[in-house]
Amino acid sequence: MSKIITAEEAVKLIEDNQTVIVSGFGATSNPEELLWALEKRFLETGSPKNLSAVHGAGIGDKADSGMNHFAHEGMIKKVYCGHIGLAPKLGQLVADNKCECYMIPQGVVINIVQATAAQKPGVLTNVGLRTFVDPRVEGCRANPISNEVVVKLMEIDGKEHLYFPTRPLHVALIRGTTADERGNISFEQEAVFLDQLSIAQAVKASGGIVIAQVGRLAKNGNLSAQRVKLPGIFVDYVVVAKPEHHWQNTTVQYNPSWSGEIQIPMDSLPSMDLDVRKIIARRAAMELFSGATVNLGVGVPEGVANVAAEEGISDQIILTVEAGTIGGVPASGLGIGCAFNPDAIIDQAFQFDYYDGYGVDLCYLGLAETDQFGNLNVSKFSGKVVGPGGFINISQNAKKVMYCGTFTAGKFQAEIKDGKLNILQEGKNVKFIKNVEQITFSGQYAAEVKQPVLYITERAVFKLSAEGLVLIEIAPGVDLEKDILAFMEFKPVIATDLKLMDERIFRNEPMKLIL
Repeated sequence: MSKIITAEEAVKLIEDNQTVIVSGFGATSNPEELLWALEKRFLETGSPKNLSAVHGAGIGDKADSGMNHFAHEGMIKKVYCGHIGLAPKLGQLVADNKCECYMIPQGVVINIVQATAAQKPGVLTNVGLRTFVDPRVEGCRANPISNEVVVKLMEIDGKEHLYFPTRPLHVALIRGTTADERGNISFEQEAVFLDQLSIAQAVKASGGIVIAQVGRLAKNGNLSAQRVKLPGIFVDYVVVAKPEHHWQNTTVQYNPSWSGEIQIPMDSLPSMDLDVRKIIARRAAMELFSGATVNLGVGVPEGVANVAAEEGISDQIILTVEAGTIGGVPASGLGIGCAFNPDAIIDQAFQFDYYDGYGVDLCYLGLAETDQFGNLNVSKFSGKVVGPGGFINISQNAKKVMYCGTFTAGKFQAEIKDGKLNILQEGKNVKFIKNVEQITFSGQYAAEVKQPVLYITERAVFKLSAEGLVLIEIAPGVDLEKDILAFMEFKPVIATDLKLMDERIFRNEPMKLIL
């Protein structure tokens, strides 16, 4: 029997009350044809309803794509995911208590999928201890109507662990580039491989169906065995998508340098203007060392790559992205997850195994709310759920962590002049507060395991200690009392050897960093 069907035929196979798992990373490698057809069917018929949806990375473009297609009251009953911020319509249903939501660290979601594939009872991990994931805190619950127990605390050999049980997965919606008539699928034009194979195996182990979206068909025997990433024995149905629903990324039709098919000239990234963002990135780059493997978060941390290029040290470090790229230069914005000229692209699950196994030397992540204990919140603000994505896996297990961001937020303005920082307008929002709204990173846990942690802003640098935050550096030109302590809801420990930040950071010329 032919496996080739239309998207409309495929989504009719999804029944009410089933659990659907979807592949994708941000705006990349999403099965848009299938998601579009599924939403259309629900709007026209009211079915399938009461679905549970599972996904690891955030899937969407902050507008209409990806998991936004599930965002209809009655269509979705539960969401188990790592991030929902890129699907604002679905996030609004969660905020309005119209569907349950359980925020699980991205790498743990993938581990659960792998355990399901092997018919294991669950996953034991240290990822999430002392954060909102911990059942002693919030137990992954994202809103008041979410009462399911998705994580338990266990002690083994005197050590605490979190246990996440597996659950059946009924339908997989995944995608690749080319399928042959037997359903073998290659990924040659995909920017990331993600966890497609693990998803397909988990659904088959659950007795469910796997539906794969591809861009084109090939005759049997045309796909090299070395190129087949998803064997046909794990695929039940194949849908050939319309070109407009099969872009490599919802904002980029096709970039062969993302998929590693060609290398484009990138002698250096564009130089950054000497502004607050560059000041932070420069100070952060001073923590680099030759041979370091690095993970860069979105936003301000992305500037570290620009600074490294400007300083001529890019070839001495290896940048990685949790979606599975190793080497190259990570893309920014909605290109998150992709990389220009990667050295390798591996499955997302293996990348998280690397991160969880203390592989990454340095990680640079965004600095949002920070409290007196060194806790960080990047996952929930004013009751609106965003989710941690891979933040918890990466931050909790990196050998050294740098949180990078402005000291205050909301219309903050400053100038850099004569080697000094001049604050022109203070931000409306204080970021160093007594207690964060949600604990995405536990400073107390990090201090207990003696993990080095820095909090880098344009005017002050703090380090984590058993007593909380210690102020170790201030920018030239700022006043300790007026510009720093006055805009903190708690008083940090002041280092006895409080230093000025390196003046080279504030000069409009290369710093001549040597690793």
